[in-house]
Amino acid sequence: MFRLLSAFVFFIALALPSFAQEAGSTVTPDRSATGGAQTLDDILARQRGESIDDSFRRDATGDPDSAAGIAEQLGTLGGASDPELWRALRFGTADITVSTADERGKVLVQDGGMWWLEFREGPLTYYGLWLLAGTLIALALFYILRGKIRIDSDLKGRTIERFKFIERMAHWTLAGSFILLGLTGLLVLIGRKFLAPTFGLEANATVLMFSKFIHNNVSWAFMLSLIIVFVMWVWHNIPDRTDLVWIKQAGGIVGSKHPPAKKFNFGQKIIFWSVIVLGGSVSVSGLSLLFPYEITLFAKTFGILNDMGLTALFGFDALPTQLSPQEEMQYGQLWHAIVAFVMMSIILAHIYIGSVGMEGASSAMTSGEVDEAWAEQHHSIWLEEVKAKQMAEQNNSATPAE
Repeated sequence: MFRLLSAFVFFIALALPSFAQEAGSTVTPDRSATGGAQTLDDILARQRGESIDDSFRRDATGDPDSAAGIAEQLGTLGGASDPELWRALRFGTADITVSTADERGKVLVQDGGMWWLEFREGPLTYYGLWLLAGTLIALALFYILRGKIRIDSDLKGRTIERFKFIERMAHWTLAGSFILLGLTGLLVLIGRKFLAPTFGLEANATVLMFSKFIHNNVSWAFMLSLIIVFVMWVWHNIPDRTDLVWIKQAGGIVGSKHPPAKKFNFGQKIIFWSVIVLGGSVSVSGLSLLFPYEITLFAKTFGILNDMGLTALFGFDALPTQLSPQEEMQYGQLWHAIVAFVMMSIILAHIYIGSVGMEGASSAMTSGEVDEAWAEQHHSIWLEEVKAKQMAEQNNSATPAE
C-alpha cells in the first residue's frame, strides 16, 4: 500500500509539468494569411500549453527611440502604441520602475496559468472527489462484508492506560485541525462551483473569505501538532520483525488468531508515516503559498529531478527550472491539493478503524484507557511490556531502603 501511494504521488508530480508541456517541439503555424500576425492556431496552441514561436508578438513592442524624431509632429506622442506596450508588459521587456529591489516585482503580466486553471477545475477536482467517494464506498463494502472487528473474549473489567493525556491532546489537535483544513480547503477549491449556484455569489464569497482565514491560521496548529506527534511516536513506529507476522496474517483477516504487536501494529505504522510524510509535504507547500516570494520549491526540485535523470527514465521532457513566482504558486497549489486529497482518503480509513470498524478502539483516544482483553488481542507484546514495567515498579517500591 505504501509503495502504491508513493508511486501515485510521484506519478502526479511528474504528470503535472508534462501536462503544461504536452508538445515538446515548438509549433510554428502558417501566418502568411495574416501578414505575420497571430492566428487562431496560435491562440489554441497556447491554451493547450504548447510551446509556440512567439517572436512575432514578443518583438512587436514598438521602437521608443523613434519618439525623438516625431516628438514635434502631430499624431502619436511616442514610438510604442498601447498594444505594443501591453505586449512588452506581457513578455517582461517593458522599462518598469518598481518600489522593491526584487526583480520579480517587475512581472506584471503572467499568462502561463491556462493549463493550471484547466487542471484545477478539471482532473484535480474530478479525480480528487472520486478518490474520497471511492474510499467511502470501499469502507462501506468492507463493513458490510467483514463487519465490526469484535473482541474475541469477554471483557476483563480491568483497564490499562493506552495513551497519556499529552498524547491524546496532540492527536486531537492534529485531527481537529486537519478536519478544519480539509473542509475549508474543499470549499476554497470547489465552493464557487457548488455554493454560488444555490446561495448566490455574495454568500459564496463570504463563506470562502472565512474559509481562507480559518485555513491559513489553523494550519499553524496542524504543523505544530504534527511535529509533536512525530517526536512522541517515531520510535514506536520503526518497522521491526513483528510486522512481518502482521503482514502475513493481513492484520488478523487471515488466520484464527490476531497477530501480536507492540504499541503500534504495522497498519498503524503505515498511517503514522503517511501522515508524517504527506503532512510534512502539505505543510511545506502550504508555507510556500503563504510566503510565495520567500519560499520557492519547484524550480529547484525540477532541476534535481532532471539532474537525476528521473524525467528521462519515465519518458517525460525535461522539467522547467526557470519559474516565475506566479508559476511557483500554481505548482504549489496543485501539489498542495493533490497531497491533501490522498491524505484525506487515508485519514478516512483511519477514522473508520478507530470508530465503527473496531470494537473498543475509540476509548484509547477518548479516556486513554482500554480493556485488557482488547489490548491482549490487538497489542499483546505491548501489554506484556507494560505489565512487566508495572511489576518492576511495584517490586522496587516494596523493597525497603537499606
